[in-house]
Amino acid sequence: MKLGAAMFFTDYSMSPGELGTALEERGFDSVWSPEHSHIPLSRESAFPSGGELPKKYYDAMDPFVALMAAAAVTRTLMVGTGICLITQRDTIQTAKLVASIDQLSGGRFLFGIGNGWNRDEMANHGTTFETRHKLAREKIEAMKVIWTKSKPEYHGEMVNFDPMMTWPKPLQKPHPPIWVGGAYPYGARRAVRYGDGWMPHRSRPQYENVRDRLGDFHALEAEAGRSVPVTIWGAKEDEDMLKADRDAGVVRVIVSLDSAKSDVILPQLDRWAKLLQKVA
Repeated sequence: MKLGAAMFFTDYSMSPGELGTALEERGFDSVWSPEHSHIPLSRESAFPSGGELPKKYYDAMDPFVALMAAAAVTRTLMVGTGICLITQRDTIQTAKLVASIDQLSGGRFLFGIGNGWNRDEMANHGTTFETRHKLAREKIEAMKVIWTKSKPEYHGEMVNFDPMMTWPKPLQKPHPPIWVGGAYPYGARRAVRYGDGWMPHRSRPQYENVRDRLGDFHALEAEAGRSVPVTIWGAKEDEDMLKADRDAGVVRVIVSLDSAKSDVILPQLDRWAKLLQKVA
């Protein structure tokens, strides 16, 4: 089982390059960058985890820029969006971003995607909250065509374009793996339908530990005739829990780090590195 780490990169956190180097040196397999373009002051959407929205959500850097900085100073570390809010982004331009960072990183990009929870934020991008799931599916279908065809075209209900030419194509073939975020059952169903992996949070109001729903997830896989690996977001410094994840077939767990400087983060990474040796 692999171990990744995520951070909201800000102007007061470790830099992406600094964190990426530290993670690679300690045996982590990946670094992940979340995304929020902005947070509207109307604040009509409640924070899914409850309570006040942490300041780092307002301050997050663009994930593609941050991850390229991490990729530039590392050799083996995978770099992933965790997650990219694809319903708020232009389809054609996002496809080019993904292909470009995959090329420049030497095929180390992981495309973590999500459909979002902040109705206010989506509205500012012209995205309708109620139809975001259909929009996300069409965007991913269209991007796959862009990445794999020399003269791609796509004609959906919400995404539509005639034949075009656009390069570069991703280095990974047929494209970087698409890790679909979201809770069980709806996020799991989307992952099985059009993803290459499922990336749920450890706990949600529907369940205390998503590992307890893996049996149901495997039933979805069997029905679809597909095998979809699982990464769990929100790792805890709990050896028994990590070993249970490993034994359940989870391929990766991700620890969420504070947006802090190295004096706070590096001792945490050292503890995680020792724990990783016991459970990997």
